Amino acid sequence: MSYTLTGNPFRRCKCRQNGRELGAKCPKLRRKNGSWNPSHGVWYGKEELPPGPDGKRSYLKLGGFASADEVTAYFQAIGRLLDIPDPGPDGHQARMEILAMIKAAHRKKAPMPEYEEVQRKFRAGQPLQAMTFGEYWVQWVARRRRLKDIRESTLLGYISHHDTHFGEVLDEVRLDRLFAPKVEEVFTRIDEKNAALLAARESDDPQARASVRGKRPTGSSTKQRIKATIRTVLADAERDHLVSFNAATLVKLDTGERPQALVWTKPRVEAFTAEFEQRLAAEQATKKKSQKPLERFRVWLATPRPSPVMVWTPAQLGAFLDHAVQDRLYALYHLVAFRGLRRGEACGARWVDGELEEGVLTVAKQLSNVGGRVEEGKPKSRASEAAVALDSGTLAVLRAHRRRQLAEKLAWGSSWKETGRIFTQEDGSELTPDWVSEHFWRLVFAAGLPPIRLHDLRHGAATLSLAAGTDMKYVSAMLRHSSIGITSDIYTAVLPDVARAAAEAAVRLVPRKIMLKEGSETGGPPSVPQPPLPPPAEAG
Repeated sequence: MSYTLTGNPFRRCKCRQNGRELGAKCPKLRRKNGSWNPSHGVWYGKEELPPGPDGKRSYLKLGGFASADEVTAYFQAIGRLLDIPDPGPDGHQARMEILAMIKAAHRKKAPMPEYEEVQRKFRAGQPLQAMTFGEYWVQWVARRRRLKDIRESTLLGYISHHDTHFGEVLDEVRLDRLFAPKVEEVFTRIDEKNAALLAARESDDPQARASVRGKRPTGSSTKQRIKATIRTVLADAERDHLVSFNAATLVKLDTGERPQALVWTKPRVEAFTAEFEQRLAAEQATKKKSQKPLERFRVWLATPRPSPVMVWTPAQLGAFLDHAVQDRLYALYHLVAFRGLRRGEACGARWVDGELEEGVLTVAKQLSNVGGRVEEGKPKSRASEAAVALDSGTLAVLRAHRRRQLAEKLAWGSSWKETGRIFTQEDGSELTPDWVSEHFWRLVFAAGLPPIRLHDLRHGAATLSLAAGTDMKYVSAMLRHSSIGITSDIYTAVLPDVARAAAEAAVRLVPRKIMLKEGSETGGPPSVPQPPLPPPAEAG
């Protein structure tokens, strides 16, 4: 079937008589000589289309044209578009979509859909009507929540990336016109925001500095995660035949290597302390009397560290544990420090998963902060669902913690909330992981130690195990990593004493007849005879 449309042009206006539109019968449409009046009315076209599978007739009526020829040309172009789908009932749905696109374009006074583009999409099985990234994003989030094929906490991270970083750049872009340069604009915009934030930090204006207090620039690792979010969404759009390729895969960014753990050595602690005191003095100088008292803890927590990942020395860890030993959550921090559990795993640990007589704790659940609430879920990966061997010291700590918890349960009586968790609030209810981190930081601050994250205790557990001579394979098993490479690349730092001992051991492997003595200005041993100086040259 061929759709040969002419539009049957006719002219009409909006004039009314006795409350009714005169339309094509308005006498002002023509001049006295019978020719059309160019200053009155507009041209319309109307065509009856073949009935659909249900036998119902349909009409296409469009107006606003400047001439009859324009009507005919427009309707001929419509007929060409309607010829793209298969003839008969098989192509009816596609023709209805094309008609809807034509009507929408005409209503917005936008160009008609391009023939080549519609034909390509039809042949490729793609949706004919263009969808913006923002429209697809809304559908994509709803689908993820319906299917529950990713963690809610992960989805909230994706939503945060969209709302904070890439939604403002991509939402209005048609999916079929989303190319790599447009995705690159997301990261150009991030760089601009980073520059503005750093400029505000260095500004002489106190209000400008206050506006960015607590905010951090978006780093390379976060950019990589943002790109991964866009890539994930576009991968689904590609499977849905909405895009022919994934533009995010073509975007090049800095590698965003994971930060290496550094040890809080004495020089680093001294430099941090000096920076903290300087920042504290600056804050106190600008603090107004009418404002709340300055909290030293917040300034301490916001002071930059040598690396995002810092590890305590054994002495520093011992000082923390000694300080926190009377805290009711001491056993949680002890368990993380020596056996390397993740924060959510420690909060989600249950007595039913522990076999204290056998010295084993199975990691089976974790708690996560999800949109202001706490949710239980599976551990991070399949490799994380494993048993952790417990040393005698940790077993003693857990037994003491159990006795404390039973005493609390007895004190609360019928108000006790039975969750079965090893670590709970005083009434037995579940811990909030974010609060556990906040509580940890306050204990660290009160102990007078340099700051580390609670997760850094996990890094420290790996470092201590290696320093004690444990094979990397067993350290990786303790941390429940999927590969030894993850453990060696990310979760270990070299303690200064261990590094120094290794250096001394390497030197001792080389036999020497002459030993270098410390304090020689020339670097050589003073007992070694020096070669004679050459005789002075004769004059002349």
